[in-house]
Amino acid sequence: MALPRAPEGVNARRRVAAGLGLLVVLAACGGPEDASGTTDGPPTSPTGSPSPSEEPRERFDPEGVRPTLEPVARGFASPLLVTNAGDGTGRLFVVEQGGRIRILRRGRVLDPPFLDVSSLVIAGGEQGLLGLAFHPEYEANGRFFVNYTDVDGDTVVAEYRVSSSDPDRADPGSARVLLRIDQPFPNHNGGHLAFGPDGYLYIGTGDGGSAADPFGNGQRLDTLLGKLLRIDVDGERPYGIPQDNPFVGREGARPEIWAYGLRNPWRFSFDPEGGALWIGDVGQNALEEVDRARADRGALNYGWNVMEGDRCFEPPTGCDPEGLVQPMAVYPTGTGCAVIGGHVYRGAEFPALRGGYLFADICNGLIWGLDAAGPSPQEPVRLLDTNHAISSFGLDEEGELYVTDLASGEVLHVTAEPR
Repeated sequence: MALPRAPEGVNARRRVAAGLGLLVVLAACGGPEDASGTTDGPPTSPTGSPSPSEEPRERFDPEGVRPTLEPVARGFASPLLVTNAGDGTGRLFVVEQGGRIRILRRGRVLDPPFLDVSSLVIAGGEQGLLGLAFHPEYEANGRFFVNYTDVDGDTVVAEYRVSSSDPDRADPGSARVLLRIDQPFPNHNGGHLAFGPDGYLYIGTGDGGSAADPFGNGQRLDTLLGKLLRIDVDGERPYGIPQDNPFVGREGARPEIWAYGLRNPWRFSFDPEGGALWIGDVGQNALEEVDRARADRGALNYGWNVMEGDRCFEPPTGCDPEGLVQPMAVYPTGTGCAVIGGHVYRGAEFPALRGGYLFADICNGLIWGLDAAGPSPQEPVRLLDTNHAISSFGLDEEGELYVTDLASGEVLHVTAEPR
C-alpha cells in the first residue's frame, strides 16, 4: 500500500525510509484511495478518563523540559519495539520486524538472537513480528508472549519459554499458540501485547485493514478485529476468559473483548501510577489520536468507524458521539502519517519528564508531550523535532524511556533537562 501523503518538507525521513525499501509499518492511515470524514462540531466530553481521585498527583509541564535522544545501539534490522523482562538483569529486548528478538546488554547486542521465528513470519509493510510481552513472573517462570503475522498473513499470539540452560536464549520448541485471527487484508494488524496491572494479557488488534473499515469490524462485537482483547494466560488452555470481561455471556459477542471501536492501536501502555490506559490509535487520513481511559473500565467504545478522532466519519456529518470515548489529543494526519503511542514517564533520572506522556509520529519524527494528570482533551505540545523514523517507545526496568528507529536500526535513550 502506498505511503500517505504529507506536506512538502515535512518528511524527508519518510523518503529515506522508502528509498531503503523500508515500508513504514504504520502507513496505515490510508492513502489517496481512502475516504475521510468531515468535522461536525465538538463532541461530548470523554468517557472513561481517570477520575480526579485516581489521577496521579505529579504534574508535567511540557513547556519546562528539553528532551534529547542519545544513541544506545545500532545495527538492528527494522526494529519495532524495545522492552525489558522485569527480571533484574537490566537487559533490553529489541523486536525486529523480520522475526528476531535481540538482547541489548550494557550497550552491546548479543549473538545469537534470543529468539528467531523468521521462518514463521511474513514481514514487510505492516506485517512481521509485531509484539512482545514478558509474563509478570518471568523471573520465576520464564514465559513470554509474541504477536506476529504468519506466512498466511494472519495474526498469531503465541507463548514461548526461556531455555533452561541459557538465560539469553529462548527455547524455540516451547512454542504454544494461544490465538489465531484471520486477517482479511495485510494492513491494520495492531500487534501490541502488554500485561495490565491486573495480571491479564491485553492484545491490540486493528480493524482488518483496507480503508474505512469496509466490514464495520470496529463496532462489531462478533469479531476480534478492531479491539483491545483481555485474556488470562494462567488459566485454562489455550487461555482463560476473565469473568469480569464485559461481554462474557452476551450472545453474539466475543468474550475476549475488553474494549472496541479501534482502528489500528499500534502501541498502548499502562501508567504504573494512576491506573490509566493510554492508546495511540492510527487515523484514516484526517486525524491521529491518543486515548486515555481508566484501566479498570471495560466495554469502552473508542468510536471507530463512527468517528475518526473527534470528527464524524460514518456518517461524515450528524453522527452520535454519545457514549464514545473522546480522544485525549488529536493532530492532523497530514503533518505525519501514523501516531506512535508511548508511555508516561515515571523514571527517576530526568525529573522534568515525570508525569509526562510522550508519543511520536513515525513519518515526521516529532515527539509530543501531554500532562498525564491533566484534563482531557489537551493540545499536544511539541517537545522534540527529530530526523528519526520512530516506530515504538519502550521502558527499561528502572522506568527509563527509549525509542526505536525503523529506518536507521537504532535504539535511542530519551534524556531531558529543564528548559
